[in-house]
Amino acid sequence: MQPTYTFRVFLTIALLLLLIPTDISGSVHPTTSHGPPPYVSVQTQLTPADKAFLEDLERRSFRYFWEQADPNTGLILDRTRNDGSPADEEHRYIASIATTGFGLTGLCIAAERAWVQNSAARERVKTTLRFFADRALQEHGWFYHWMDARNGQREWKSEVSSIDTALLLAGILTTRQCFNDDDEIVRLATRIYERVDFPWMLNHDPHLLSMGWHPESGFIKSRWDDYSEHPMLYLLAIGSPTHPITQDSWYAWKRNWNRYDGYKYLGTTALFTYQYSHAWVDFRNRREIEGEHIDYFENSVIATKAHRVFCMDLAKEFPGYGPNVWGISASDSVKGYVAWGGPPRNPAIDGTVVPYAAAGSSMFVPKLAIAALRTMHRKYGKRIYGKYGFTDAFNPNTGWINRDVIGIDLGITLLSAENARTESVWRWFMRNPEIPRALELVGLRKY
Repeated sequence: MQPTYTFRVFLTIALLLLLIPTDISGSVHPTTSHGPPPYVSVQTQLTPADKAFLEDLERRSFRYFWEQADPNTGLILDRTRNDGSPADEEHRYIASIATTGFGLTGLCIAAERAWVQNSAARERVKTTLRFFADRALQEHGWFYHWMDARNGQREWKSEVSSIDTALLLAGILTTRQCFNDDDEIVRLATRIYERVDFPWMLNHDPHLLSMGWHPESGFIKSRWDDYSEHPMLYLLAIGSPTHPITQDSWYAWKRNWNRYDGYKYLGTTALFTYQYSHAWVDFRNRREIEGEHIDYFENSVIATKAHRVFCMDLAKEFPGYGPNVWGISASDSVKGYVAWGGPPRNPAIDGTVVPYAAAGSSMFVPKLAIAALRTMHRKYGKRIYGKYGFTDAFNPNTGWINRDVIGIDLGITLLSAENARTESVWRWFMRNPEIPRALELVGLRKY
C-alpha cells in the first residue's frame, strides 16, 4: 500500500528536522522516537590530526593492558599509577575481570596495528583463556568480579558478577573471531562461553537477570530491570547456544525515559552505561520492532549530546567545564570513587572532569568528543596525560589531579577510539553468530 499524501508530508518534515544540526541552544534536538538518519561512518569525520592524536591515545591506553597483566594468569590489574608505578597497597594485586575483557580486545587491536607481535598477542590470549577455562574460580560458568592477579583467588569478598562476566565474555568472543585461525583460541573461547548457565542467574525470575551472587548470602536482590549497561549481557544470554534465556527478557526491563534541554533519550544513568555494550555490539541502524522501537545507537548519541550540554550548564557553578571540557562518569574523585554523572544531577558533582566520558563517546560523536580530548590535552598537558594516556579524573577548578588510571576506563577509551577509526571491534565481535542471532530474536532489525 502506498503511503498517503499526508503521511508523506509528515515524513518529509520529520526527516528535515533530523537534518538540522544539534547545537547547544536546545532549540531543536532529535529523539529516538523520530527515527535517526542512517549512520555515517565516523572515519570520514576524522582529520589527519585527529587520527594522529587517537593513535597516540590508543597506544598509551593499550600499554596499560600489556604491562599490567600477570604473565601466568592473564588477569589485568584494576588500577595503577599513570606513571606506571604500583597503586596503593590495597589495590596492588587486585585484578578486574571486566578490565581483563577490555584487555583481551585490546590485544586484537594491538596485533592488527602491529604494536606488538601477532604471535605475542596470541600467546597472551591463550594464557588468559587457559586460566579462565581451567583454573579460575567460577559458579555455573560465572566469575568473581575481583581476583588476585597472581593466582585468581577471590578478593574483597566480591560477588560472582553477571555484568563483569559479560564484559569478560565480550573480550573472549572478540579474540575467538580475531584469531579464528587458531584452533586452541576458538576451542577455549567457545568452551568458556557455552559453560555459562544464564538461566541460573535468573534466580527463578522468568525474565530478569540478577546482578550477581555471593557464596555467603546467595543471589543479589537487585536485578537488571531498567536501562543501564546491561544490553550486551541480555544478548549474550539470549544468544547462548547451550543455556539461553527467552527473548522476552529483552522487553521485561523498564524503558525509563530522560529529558534534558530538549533532548529525549532512554536512561537516567552515568554516561559509561551508554558506552559499554556499544564497544562490542554494533547497534548501528537497528531499531526494535516491538515496544517503543528504540534505536540504541542513536539513543547513546543523544545521551552524549545531552550530557555535554548538562556539563556546559554546570559551568555557571564550576567554570572549568565548557564546550570542549566536559564529561562526568563514574570515577575517582577527591572524595574517593563516585558513581556520578547526569542529567539528572548527582549531588556529589564538584567540578571534576572525567576524560574517558568523552573518549568513550568518540564512536558516537567523534567531532565533539575528539575536540574535547584534544582541548584537555592542550590545556593541561603532562599534568593529566601520562604513560597510559589520560588520568582517570581531574578538577580544573581546584587543581586536583588523580594519580591513578583505572583499567575499565582506559578500556572504553581504547575500544571506542578504535571503532571510530576502523570499526574493527564491531567487525570482530559481530562475526560471532550468537550475537546477530540474539539481535534477530529480540527484534532489533536493520533499517
